[in-house]
Amino acid sequence: MQAWRPPMGWNSWDSYGTTVTEQEVLNNARFMAEHLLKAGWDTLVIDIDWYDPTARSHGYNADAPLILDEYGRQLPDPERFPSAANGQGFTALANKIHEMGLKLGLHVMRGIPRLAVERNLPVLGTGFHAQDIADLQHVCVWNPDNYGLNQTHPGAQAWYDAQLDLFASWGVDFLKVDDMQTPFHSEEIAAYHRAIEKAERQYGHTIDLSLSPGGWVSTQYVDFLRENAQMWRISDDLWDRWEDIYQQFARMARWAPLQTTGHWADADMLPLGHIGLRAERGDDRQSKLTLDESKSLLALWCMGRSPLMVGGDLPTSQDETIALLANPALREVTAGSSENGEIVRERIFGTWGDESTYRGELIVWKAKAVDWADGTQTAHPGGWYAALFWTGEDAYELGNTIELQSVVGIEAASKSKWTLSDMFSSMPGKPTDARLEGEGSDCVIRGTIPPHGVIWVALDPQ
Repeated sequence: MQAWRPPMGWNSWDSYGTTVTEQEVLNNARFMAEHLLKAGWDTLVIDIDWYDPTARSHGYNADAPLILDEYGRQLPDPERFPSAANGQGFTALANKIHEMGLKLGLHVMRGIPRLAVERNLPVLGTGFHAQDIADLQHVCVWNPDNYGLNQTHPGAQAWYDAQLDLFASWGVDFLKVDDMQTPFHSEEIAAYHRAIEKAERQYGHTIDLSLSPGGWVSTQYVDFLRENAQMWRISDDLWDRWEDIYQQFARMARWAPLQTTGHWADADMLPLGHIGLRAERGDDRQSKLTLDESKSLLALWCMGRSPLMVGGDLPTSQDETIALLANPALREVTAGSSENGEIVRERIFGTWGDESTYRGELIVWKAKAVDWADGTQTAHPGGWYAALFWTGEDAYELGNTIELQSVVGIEAASKSKWTLSDMFSSMPGKPTDARLEGEGSDCVIRGTIPPHGVIWVALDPQ
């Protein structure tokens, strides 16, 4: 089953922007295979401008001398990707990735390269040329590489078909297609989906489609998105700032109830670990998120069943970050949960009714533990997951606010005794003080939530 669970992988954008090299991809692949594959991480995605020999940090190049074949299709820059020399594309790299038990993904922009239009290159398998099919009006506002395609012209579909045929021939498993959703280009999305389906039939392997970016994407599009993609972004780019994480609570609350097997709303990459080496934003750094903020990010993404695509350079990230990523709870919850959603969101004040004493928000999510779609049995039969988030700047001590029955249900809480276990128990350091107190309808979840932190637990009936 294609994308039966939310994909888990690495993307070069947060670390290397437009400039990642073959060796850096392989370094991350080897690290993933050795340290993270058993925890569910299995995909490497080369982000934008792998075909631009003049790619640089912090921006894009107008009129770049893109590497194209005779039909205007993008080819890897052989200086950064030596195995792609002489038109070999990503075949050799994909083979190495596959030998490690991993998958290879690429980023590509909507439309056709402007350079192909300037040269008026032929469209493979047709009598058309690039200037016949280009739409010079519907262009990306932030990247100068491509023109749009005129989807009323039959050559437009043929060009996407030819592009996807090339990518599939290399062995590509995953495609992140950008400038698709803001604004929402339904005809382009459908055309790309058709091209992927044709390539899958031709080469006999699946290609997951991820759509970007995600600003203002309406849940009204959900049926169309499920028909055409495995992943779709629900926000613009997210970086290592708490305010970026905070904005995702409301978005994930909208989308979590709509997650379905094989089709996933994506809360964007995880800006964890060593980022900014040669990226678009900021300098070379370990993520500015605190450990507690990083835990909140991961718990929210998992409880909302978002794909997990980490952006930090894995071999040079801190051990603490790798321990977070290696936590088996990440795959456990994304692969094996249902009825996911926000159940409590309340503003908390030091003095009731006095706005000047506002402290933060208490946000609670629940999810039911279920068997995985691949047949794996859940580790918590009959159990539930709960994530209690606190957005304030100081620690928050839970009183009798969050009752067990508010998570597991009134009848279930009264019929069984329940135990609580920490979903971050594999992490080094001080364990959570989360606990259950009381019985039946009086049973509550107690504990101290750190600033911008989370108590993430599994609840099991005995």
